[in-house]
Amino acid sequence: MLTKFETKSNRVKGLSFHSKRPWILSSLHSGVIQLWDYRMGTLIDRFDEHDGPVRGVHFHESQPLFVSGGDDYKIKVWNYKTRRCLFTLLGHLDYIRTVQFHDEYPWIVSSSDDQTIRIWNWQSRTCISVLTGHNHYVMCASFHPKEDLVVSASLDQTVRVWDIGALRKKTVSPAVDILRLSQMNTDLFGGVDAVVKYVLEGHDRGVNWASFHPNLPLIVSGADDRQVKLWRMNDTKAWEVDTLRGHMNNVSCVMFHAKQDIIVSNSEDKSIRIWDATKRTTVQTFRREHDRFWILSAHPEMNLLAAGHDSGMIVFKLERERPAFSVSGDCLYYAKDHFLRFYEFSLQKDNQVIPIRRPGSVSLNLGPRTLSFSPTENAILICFDIDGGSYELYIVSKDNNVRADLVQDAKRGAGGSAVFVARNRFAVLDKTSNQVVVKNLKNEIVKKSPLPISTDAIFYAGTGNLLCRAEDRVVIFDLQQRLILGELQVPAVKYIVWSSDMETVALLSKHAIVIANKKLVHHCTLHETIRVKSGAWDENGIFIYTTLNHIKYCLPNGDSGIIRTLDVPIYLTKVSSKNIFCLDRNGKNQVITIDATEYIFKLALLRKRYDHVMSMIRNSQLCGQAVISYLQQKGFPEVALHFVKDERTRFNLALESGNIQIAVASAKEIDEKDHWYRLGIEALRQGNTSIVEYAYQRTKNFERLSFLYLVTGNREKLSKMLRIAEMKNDVMGQFHNAMYLGDVQERVKILENVGHLPLAYITASTHGLAEAAERLATELGDNLPVMPEGKTRSLMLPPAPLFCGGDWPLLRVVRGIFEGGLDGFGGTDPNDDEEEEASGADWGDEDLDIVDVEGVIQDGNVAENDGGWDLEDLELPAEVETPVAAGNARASVFVAPTPGMAVSQIWIQKSSLAGEHVAAGNFDTAMHLLNRQLGINNFSPLKQMFIDLYTGSHTFLPAFVTAPFVMVALEKGWSESTSPNVRNQPALIFKFSQMDEKLKAAYRATTEGKFPEALRLFLNILHTIPLLVVDSRREVDEVKQLIEIAKEYVLGLKIEVKRKETKDDPVRQQELAAYFTNCKLQKIHMRLVLTSAMTICFKGGNHATAASFASMVLENNPTEAQAKKARRVLQACADKKDANQLNYDYRNPFVVCGASFVPIYRGQKDVSCSYCGARFLSSMQGQSCNVCEIAVIGADASGLLCSPTQVR
Repeated sequence: MLTKFETKSNRVKGLSFHSKRPWILSSLHSGVIQLWDYRMGTLIDRFDEHDGPVRGVHFHESQPLFVSGGDDYKIKVWNYKTRRCLFTLLGHLDYIRTVQFHDEYPWIVSSSDDQTIRIWNWQSRTCISVLTGHNHYVMCASFHPKEDLVVSASLDQTVRVWDIGALRKKTVSPAVDILRLSQMNTDLFGGVDAVVKYVLEGHDRGVNWASFHPNLPLIVSGADDRQVKLWRMNDTKAWEVDTLRGHMNNVSCVMFHAKQDIIVSNSEDKSIRIWDATKRTTVQTFRREHDRFWILSAHPEMNLLAAGHDSGMIVFKLERERPAFSVSGDCLYYAKDHFLRFYEFSLQKDNQVIPIRRPGSVSLNLGPRTLSFSPTENAILICFDIDGGSYELYIVSKDNNVRADLVQDAKRGAGGSAVFVARNRFAVLDKTSNQVVVKNLKNEIVKKSPLPISTDAIFYAGTGNLLCRAEDRVVIFDLQQRLILGELQVPAVKYIVWSSDMETVALLSKHAIVIANKKLVHHCTLHETIRVKSGAWDENGIFIYTTLNHIKYCLPNGDSGIIRTLDVPIYLTKVSSKNIFCLDRNGKNQVITIDATEYIFKLALLRKRYDHVMSMIRNSQLCGQAVISYLQQKGFPEVALHFVKDERTRFNLALESGNIQIAVASAKEIDEKDHWYRLGIEALRQGNTSIVEYAYQRTKNFERLSFLYLVTGNREKLSKMLRIAEMKNDVMGQFHNAMYLGDVQERVKILENVGHLPLAYITASTHGLAEAAERLATELGDNLPVMPEGKTRSLMLPPAPLFCGGDWPLLRVVRGIFEGGLDGFGGTDPNDDEEEEASGADWGDEDLDIVDVEGVIQDGNVAENDGGWDLEDLELPAEVETPVAAGNARASVFVAPTPGMAVSQIWIQKSSLAGEHVAAGNFDTAMHLLNRQLGINNFSPLKQMFIDLYTGSHTFLPAFVTAPFVMVALEKGWSESTSPNVRNQPALIFKFSQMDEKLKAAYRATTEGKFPEALRLFLNILHTIPLLVVDSRREVDEVKQLIEIAKEYVLGLKIEVKRKETKDDPVRQQELAAYFTNCKLQKIHMRLVLTSAMTICFKGGNHATAASFASMVLENNPTEAQAKKARRVLQACADKKDANQLNYDYRNPFVVCGASFVPIYRGQKDVSCSYCGARFLSSMQGQSCNVCEIAVIGADASGLLCSPTQVR
């Protein structure tokens, strides 16, 4: 039993599958009807108009309707699209047990505790027949799928079959006389439209359920006597065939399986039983612990069943439908209907190869689970789930004349899973001992190999390698060397798909796909909300996969999308160009043609194959919001521009890509204030003042226009703006424009006109306008303002513009591949190329001004209701010609001289040394190099060193007073005689000789017990080494030796610092002191460390450990005082034991974990820092190293590169 979906709710009494959509209705004892999507696992809707339990529910086959019947005596017909009850059918006098739509006619059949069965016409909303005859509750009633029959079951211990042929004839030809007679009979005798054909008696207790076989003249029934009975009928009679016994309580529901020869029943004994309909024996039983089962439902078209119980319902399948298959080159081997079949992709030809004998076992899921093929030996390995797992080995003849129905005696064996690992070797998983048994084609054991993780399945991973799957991870295991080649944490993997070159693998889980390389280094993860079913790689390295209802793609960077939707699930076998080869659930080969344009287009963008991108844009029908948003998201708005017809979207994309010309065209079409405003901002950013001016004019934004003329030094147009403001009677506008122009007389005049005489007087007298000042003084009389004395006056005049001109000057640049190259596609004139290239190249020719404000004043056309400025005489033009950004002034284009290559660029041209890249100022590439070579990812401690190294490799020469300093790169070994064309390596401020001094200082601090200072010095050495450059191989070895020394001291000092912090745990103090002795130190320091550990352990009562340290002290040439102390400890500790158990064993070799400070004994799995080599517990993989503080533990790094000799 394969559970696909499960719900938790009140007791489920009724169930119905939708014929087309992945929906199921469940009616609850609480009166609620739930509509579930069993594929997505979500509740879509709930309907709760019934009062009391709802025992029956059923979907219509083709209409958006369902019917329900409840304990409130009501039958309700619902429309699930409008989410409401359409009408209620009243007539039953007691609880309604079941309801069902007829497949063909507009009928509903219902059964009730009022001992009747009613047939209703849901179109006319009337009861058209009442079937009476049962003398107890009628528990169920249902139509025959093909004939004019109804079967019913009742607690009167009978099953009745009713003939409703007359009712059908009346519906097809409703003559008036027949209708009248029928109505009379219905009123008098209860109707003759339906008559009892058979009464089936045989159950000893009340019958709960009866149902027809979909094709054969059989009926199955289940009753409170705990029996399932099988009945056969012909035209004249019906009789009992057999009784199926096994249920321990009342049988609730029973039915025939639509596609298999089995009967499914469930019961109040909390079990579902599967019976063989021909042998009439139990095949399988599924039990629940606490829940009684009440109802069963089968999907009308798919291999799905549902069962309702006390606390919800389950949707399940009885058998897996995925065919076992294996692809090899142009061939597909797959299992179907107990035969091994062979399919050639190129010829699309299908052949039967050999029969596969089905093992003699009465159980479901007996089909092959996996299939493995060895092309050189033509051997097939088929795995089954029977008896905990078994396999069969077949050798397929290469001779085509051999009969395909000839049964071959296969070689068999037990094993969880089996796959070929070499030409004539296959591996079998033995789960009990967690080992792999390698066998030859004679089924003889060649060797056994224990597996590194608790494995529940194995897959092929290249010759001699296995991919082992555990619950939460997978590993690639080399069977020959018994080594783990790669490991990856991943949710439970179901299937794996290798690319054709075996470089990439897709790991398929239930709801996720993980893409990794052949060493299981993670590339990307995709999450799906519905189940992932299969996948295959295409020739471009794109992974194509299927879910339950889609074919989708995944690009190498993890981007994914939908190729097409599916009606039914399929299993991909191969992808070739635009053809997808697949198997369906019936084991038939299908070829689906897809449109690969979208993902090929995205792949070309990803790989920067811009020639392909342009070709596809020109020739394909790529379009849609998804492609546009993808291009925008990936930083290609200029490409997206060519797909868009909508002007608003074009405008936004044009602004994003800086294409002012298209933005202007779109803004004209849209003609909204907000769009002109945004266009003005972008044009201003680009220095395209003519477009800015045009945008401000369209929005009549005179304040911004005035300011634009001020900053561009256009005094002539400022004067015109002053006159416009005057005509508009805009006082503030006039005043601002007068200020921008520096026109003091105009300012005095404006202030005087508005009545600000004191301000007018001060302005006139300050700026030396004596006549105006005298006239204003006379007018003011006694109110003359007092001018402050002793203050320096400053004139409010605008600064003279430095640059009077139009657009900013632009250098000629190489046009991008998408600019102009797509102009023909986008609909622009290809002859505009030259103009566009030199656009905005003018340095200030005022003849290029686009809008003549004089013309604006004289010939304008702005009405009151249009502009809202309250003007009478002044008008502006309704439509101004769109300006071109600049003239075709190629002759006036400034062409910058070609710069030579900077020395710093020459340094890094062929260098892989991080120090030289830092000296050149290329911090980014230096960090990439350090990350790749040493796994360094924390650059904070190196920041100051980067800056020092860069500034130390350059000097700065002063030039003119106003000019910036000239930077000069310092080269190693430069002399005056050196040719200017020959460049040496940079002169670096960090030298290997300095490390010797630093090491001595660190040793000194350690000897003096200044541990924090010593730790700082050793860390400084470790942080400086990655930036060193040395000249010889001998020095490279010395650098590596220095890393080892510094690492040991840093680890030891960190342990000692930790020990001093741990004051309240004496046992831990002793352990840390003991671990310090394990570090490789200088003899002088080793003696001090041993003496310290001996003292601490002696004081802590661990006499045996203290004695061992005392012995080590004496072996290390101690001083007289140290030797005397050690001998006294040995005497005092003679034959005494340790008071506390320490996690320390000096006899067993170990290294100390650099993070947790615990011993890692020989044989334990560990990981090391990619730079300093410090060792850590394997759980620390991927974390930052606590010793060197800059690298990642276990990172895949190429190693230290600090000399040009290593590169050569």
